[in-house]
Amino acid sequence: MVVFDGLERLNEAGIKGCVVTIGNFDGVHLGHRALINKLKERAKQLSLPSVVITFDPHPLKVLKGKCPPVITPIKQKIDLLEEVGIDIIICLKFDKDIAGLSAVDFIKTYLIEPIDMKEIIIGYDYRFGKNREGDFELLKKMGIDFGFKVWRVDPVFFQGEVISSTRIRNLVQQGLVWETKDLLGRFYQVFGHVVKGHRRGGEVLGIPTANLNLIDELVPKTGVYAVFGEVNGIKYPGVANVGYNPTFGNHVLSVEVHLFNFNKNIYGVPFRVYFIKRIRSEKKFPGVMELKAQILNDIETARLILKDVEI
Repeated sequence: MVVFDGLERLNEAGIKGCVVTIGNFDGVHLGHRALINKLKERAKQLSLPSVVITFDPHPLKVLKGKCPPVITPIKQKIDLLEEVGIDIIICLKFDKDIAGLSAVDFIKTYLIEPIDMKEIIIGYDYRFGKNREGDFELLKKMGIDFGFKVWRVDPVFFQGEVISSTRIRNLVQQGLVWETKDLLGRFYQVFGHVVKGHRRGGEVLGIPTANLNLIDELVPKTGVYAVFGEVNGIKYPGVANVGYNPTFGNHVLSVEVHLFNFNKNIYGVPFRVYFIKRIRSEKKFPGVMELKAQILNDIETARLILKDVEI
């Protein structure tokens, strides 16, 4: 896979014909996968490279000044697109210049002139260009003029509702991480580096934890979760606390993970957490001994949850 990060590099790339899809693809969920599968199918049939065009930052951050927390930061999004076998990813910096382009000018500037698009696949509700004027009908008209074909992919449903980034985000924020797997095609995950915390896990409670400095915007609802933690490519079962540690009077949100039968020094090491299932809400305990007893109970609950889980 090749990643291009702007128009200048695109012009230098020498792409002569391709099949394209375009969107934010936040989450790269199963609805997105249906569109990507169509992209790969058409690219294979035409013996052309498959191209995904996406944006960073999220357009709403530029247009509205804020947006809901993203499900997949840009690096994770690119990693997931690579996993599904995309040939080329074009990550455009979304700014006011791009936002001000008409739909026609955007297609000509980014999809026709530099990469000679032959076909484009879009989602059922995708709109683009200034004032969201670009849609399926406009693309079909442009296709006649510029010689490309347009495909539109229907929504994907699960339990009677459309799979969408908004639906997934709401589930995560409610702590319903187990339910996200049927929409994402994988368990929800966050990524960060291990940093020094208050050193209460190992020294006070006798239960060492990895404290994470996250890059993710979307963090599950506060509480205790059965998780897998990935360190150096190896996944270990564990239990995580997302919250404020009310027993100790903290006021800053933290994510702390205890990995079972793990005692390595991993300060500064990249760390990925796969959230499997929420065990309970966070609560304040009368003292350290009561908190420790509850954590030990949480560990046993997590072991039961995780014993038959594959990720």
